[in-house]
Amino acid sequence: MSTILIIDDDDQLRKSFNKLLIEEGYDSKCAASGEAGLKIIQEEIPDLVILDMRLPGMNGFETFKTIHKTEPKLPVIIMTAFGTTETAIEATKMGAFDYILKPFDIPEILVVIKQALEASRFMRSPVDMDPIPEKSYRDAIIGRSKPMQEVYKTIGRVSETEATVLIRGESGTGKELVARAVYQHSTRADRPFLVINCVAIPETLLESELFGYEKGAFTGATHRRIGKIEQANNGTVFLDEIGDMPLSIQAKVLRLLQERSIERLGGRNTIPVNVRIIAATNRDLESAIVQGRFREDLYYRLKVVSIFLPPLKDRLEDIPALTDFFLARYSQEAKVENPGITKKAKAFLATNLWKGNVRELGNTLQKALIFNRGAAICKEDILQAIQGNNVCNSINYEKDEQAMRQWARKMLTSPSVEKRFDDCMDRFANIIISEALNFTDGNRSQAAKLLGLSRPTLHSKIEKFGLEFKTSVKEDAS
Repeated sequence: MSTILIIDDDDQLRKSFNKLLIEEGYDSKCAASGEAGLKIIQEEIPDLVILDMRLPGMNGFETFKTIHKTEPKLPVIIMTAFGTTETAIEATKMGAFDYILKPFDIPEILVVIKQALEASRFMRSPVDMDPIPEKSYRDAIIGRSKPMQEVYKTIGRVSETEATVLIRGESGTGKELVARAVYQHSTRADRPFLVINCVAIPETLLESELFGYEKGAFTGATHRRIGKIEQANNGTVFLDEIGDMPLSIQAKVLRLLQERSIERLGGRNTIPVNVRIIAATNRDLESAIVQGRFREDLYYRLKVVSIFLPPLKDRLEDIPALTDFFLARYSQEAKVENPGITKKAKAFLATNLWKGNVRELGNTLQKALIFNRGAAICKEDILQAIQGNNVCNSINYEKDEQAMRQWARKMLTSPSVEKRFDDCMDRFANIIISEALNFTDGNRSQAAKLLGLSRPTLHSKIEKFGLEFKTSVKEDAS
């Protein structure tokens, strides 16, 4: 019969948990504090400890550290109702078997208990990385859903290792955030972290950017240049969109992973380099291998540990927390008071499929703040922000297009003018800029964001069309 020790200061939970474990055939012991729990462990080592994080006197972390120091092979399941990013990751790094959020499902925790008792070694726990929006973290991984818990679990397991990591997921799911989380909680956190977007850099420049070059390697190479990989020695390199990396450069990355060395372009000397590689892609690498667009040997070198980021449609329960976070973040950036959001608007957000994932949700909420007039964001604000979405959109685009075509015909049949096309475009630009300024109460920064223009470009358009005289335009305080 396995012995399980429950350490929790909640009398009711402790008693009910104890009863449950006895009914399941376990020998259960209880303690209301960390000190009392440690005393029991000293007298008789249990097979498993279930530990609450918030305890009187010695807290859960202190208790866990003491247990882990004296009995490193004793599995510990941590449970708490107050999961945060740092506590979750720290619990994982310290070697907790699992991390359970209160309230929990009884069948679920019974499965975890069974796994813990059967395990011969420590595992790393699934963790919660929800930050508090009020702390105004610029970027964060948000989510309490089961798919995200698995992501956190893997981050915790792999962060302190030297294993190569391959992050996979659709565009907008937050792959770079995960890469940074792995880096920030690794033993290389005080060393360089360099991001290389394999798509953003032209193929002709990518090799020299990554590996550097010697003087005279090509026309214009007037001096030696140290590449990004070499600059990041003893640190971490994040290769984003590696599925789009040219085959020629894939071969050099493979050599880096195999031999821990590089050669500069035009050079003959082998340069030892100690870097950890984290890669990410939204491509189907297996299909790319079949099509001859990705090296199979590199694929297996990269996928030592794979982290799959679920699309937002598979974790809709995380949308409320994401919404609160983005509203807090973008309100702070815009230096305006957070207006909040209505229940109907929040519920509506959870009905959208969000093909652009978390990035699209964030962009939509940012636009909604621009449309907003200080009151809580409502469903109509969200609808207005989701431009081009046919789901429940209040704008009848067919009628609008018909009206625009009629206007165009009228312009085409009007008396001849020298630059008819330019005249039409200028008139349309005049209208849309005027409406953007009216829509944002004359706030030029918000109007520029709404139009997708830089602020200087918007200013030049305002001057061109004389809108400062026709529209009540407010200057930003910034």
